[in-house]
Amino acid sequence: MMGMTNHQGRSRRLYPSRIIRAARPRPLRYAHVIGWGMEVPSEVLSNFDLEAIVDTNDEWIVTRTGVKERRIAEQRETTTSLATRAAQKALDIADVLPSEIDLIIVATATPEHIFPSTASMVQDFLGASNAGACDLSAACTGFIYALDMAANKIRTGDINNAIVIGAETLSRVMNWSDRGTCILFGDGAGAVVLQGSDVPGGILNSVLRSDGSGWDLLTLPTVGSRDTYLEDGSHEMHRIYMDGKGVYRFATRVIGDSLRQALDQIDLTPDQLNLVIPHQANQRIINYAAKSLKIPEEKVYSNVARFGNTSAASIAIALAEAADSERIKPGDLLGLVGFGGGLTWGAMVLEWSALPSTRPTYSLTWGRRQGQYAMAGLRRPVVRWWRRLMLLSPTTWVAALMRRLSRRHRNPSTYPSDGEHD
Repeated sequence: MMGMTNHQGRSRRLYPSRIIRAARPRPLRYAHVIGWGMEVPSEVLSNFDLEAIVDTNDEWIVTRTGVKERRIAEQRETTTSLATRAAQKALDIADVLPSEIDLIIVATATPEHIFPSTASMVQDFLGASNAGACDLSAACTGFIYALDMAANKIRTGDINNAIVIGAETLSRVMNWSDRGTCILFGDGAGAVVLQGSDVPGGILNSVLRSDGSGWDLLTLPTVGSRDTYLEDGSHEMHRIYMDGKGVYRFATRVIGDSLRQALDQIDLTPDQLNLVIPHQANQRIINYAAKSLKIPEEKVYSNVARFGNTSAASIAIALAEAADSERIKPGDLLGLVGFGGGLTWGAMVLEWSALPSTRPTYSLTWGRRQGQYAMAGLRRPVVRWWRRLMLLSPTTWVAALMRRLSRRHRNPSTYPSDGEHD
């Protein structure tokens, strides 16, 4: 038996452990980015297009935000479909099979369902049969949070391969009469494949922070929102609300501080970074980041003019685009920094070790990957049919089948089609 002393000095008895011998500690591993991909809708909504929707103009938008155009999902495109396609591109570059993935995390503020998670649906579409899957909600900081969670699972040896995705369809939750928000946001997805290695590098450090007292500065009320919160009519259910000035003050305060803190903890300085990839919220905030960190503006990546603010997807998209354009080279030190609703913010430092992007070729692994995608598509309806069948006892489903055939034989003209229920 073991003893333990509480805060009053009295000894407390504990039950003995049933574990005879503790497991050997596993050596820490390094989480490297080995694949990346992005997917954005083909439909472009320019500032000039917005002039026909809301009282604004191109000069006003560009001056205040730096946004010139954004991508808008078509009806057939969803958060899941964008996330899946970005993940497939990342798997192609990593040359990893879906069946080799251990964990999928999707950072999103616009999931298709409260449950199931978007990540579970992506897992199904990829055919990642050995992967756990979950969504992560930290608004625009979500991708950094998700990277940190996956990297720590790899670092401790629990998993070896993970897909981390940031995906959004913000156009579906936009108030198109509010020019303070509808000019900013766009749709898209970005993904990376993380892999464990004994080689030093990869994700080096991260800082995650939150201040829930500022929850009402940037919010998206949904079914669980308090009735009193919605009484004044300033917030609409399922529509983004933002206090622009409040968010700007918050962002400019934390964007430099959080990245410096992440660097300080591993004895690095901002001038040692080769590239900073911030959340693409607003060009003025991005410029402020360079000023705050005392680094040249060309060392801070920006694509906000072309994609707008894609929330949890923005850093992921920017990272994939920078890698594709070879703005990042092996050995480069990168700083990622995000901020958003919650309020949440965070920063991450990583050492890039991946070789320049090579588009997939028709190799054996490529063929096996396509085969697993195809098998996932075939498995889906079979499993659903079998699951429904198993809800019935053998005698019940045979009897149901006989009744169905009998009705069809007696009156085929009024018998319901295969897509309808009895």
